[in-house]
Amino acid sequence: MAKSKEVFVCQNCGAASPKWQGQCATCGDWNTLVAEAAPTARGAKQGGPRAARADVSTSLAAEAVVDTPRMATGSAELDRVLGGGLVLGSVTLIGGDPGIGKSTLMLQAAAALNALGPVLYATGEESLKQVALRARRLGLQDAAARLIAETQVEEIVGVAASLGARVLIVDSIQTMHSERVESAPGAVSQLRECAAELVRFAKSSGTAVLLVGHVTKEGQIAGPRVLEHMVDTVLYFESDTGSRYRVLRSVKNRFGAANEIGVFAMAEQGLREVSNPSAIFLSRHETPVSGSVITVMREGTRSLLIEVQVLADTSLGSNPRRVAVGIDGNRLTMLLAVAHRHGGLMLGGQDVFANVVGGVRLAETAGDLAILANSGWPARFARCPLARSAYARRPSMASRWRWCRRRMYPSGRPRA
Repeated sequence: MAKSKEVFVCQNCGAASPKWQGQCATCGDWNTLVAEAAPTARGAKQGGPRAARADVSTSLAAEAVVDTPRMATGSAELDRVLGGGLVLGSVTLIGGDPGIGKSTLMLQAAAALNALGPVLYATGEESLKQVALRARRLGLQDAAARLIAETQVEEIVGVAASLGARVLIVDSIQTMHSERVESAPGAVSQLRECAAELVRFAKSSGTAVLLVGHVTKEGQIAGPRVLEHMVDTVLYFESDTGSRYRVLRSVKNRFGAANEIGVFAMAEQGLREVSNPSAIFLSRHETPVSGSVITVMREGTRSLLIEVQVLADTSLGSNPRRVAVGIDGNRLTMLLAVAHRHGGLMLGGQDVFANVVGGVRLAETAGDLAILANSGWPARFARCPLARSAYARRPSMASRWRWCRRRMYPSGRPRA
């Protein structure tokens, strides 16, 4: 009997190695290689050339005139993120932190989509009783969506095919396993095979598939990066710590605009749409407050008003701190360096804290002006001729030298 071969697969990036090693040569992580059975070729090679199949191709013009039908999910914000609704035969991956509302949103969508056709909700993390209790809390106990507690992907696909489901929801993809792969659920090979099986089923049957995915501590969907390449749409839930507002962001979308966002509020009855998202990104001060600037940010097809807050204070340590919430830390450091070099703002001995209200991330470069304006307004820098040059005339070299001499010798220049 021939000895079965095995390979060592990295559980972080999916790279394969013929032998075990402590560090993955592709991603650099330690102790992530796990032995798995090597995939075998499907069918033996024949001696002669393979017979050509009949021509089943079609022209691009014939497919271009066919309008892609979409299904309304019952939530205008979710439809906006998806590009106008759920496309038949598409595969959508939704990720987010634990408890952020992924299963709640899927259950609400299942109840609304059931009016357009059969919906199958497959859960691998909870029992049917737990799902029913959540539906009762959300007021969806009368929904006619079908439920199944199963972790074997072949069984789920078979039930969905026999039911003729138009929508299949899998919660979550990390709990699924395939009988064709000899590894534990959640392994890289299992994630690849289960996702490939669900993608094949969606494309062949026209069923829209929604996958719920776990995320790592870095905020990325757990599993190999190829998982995001296989699906059609990737959505991420974002939220500030302790906030009841949720931002659903489209990272990848083959049927609509990427980087589109939908805003929800978590209530007792589930996720509710926020009709005016700009209102939650503003702190609403009664009087003008120093260190706070309102700017406009464009997310997809939507323009939002957001508030940027910056505080500069004297550092008590040898290394001044640069703390950024909602802003990239390296970007904040670069902007402060530009303000010092070209604007004369001396923030070398200052702790700088930058925050974007509402938990949204400021990625557009139009927000740089708001950060720099906040950094330059404190009155303590207004006495410095170098700081005044950013807003008024450029001081002479003599005035700069007099200011530096006063800082170096506050009580007068010592005599030799």
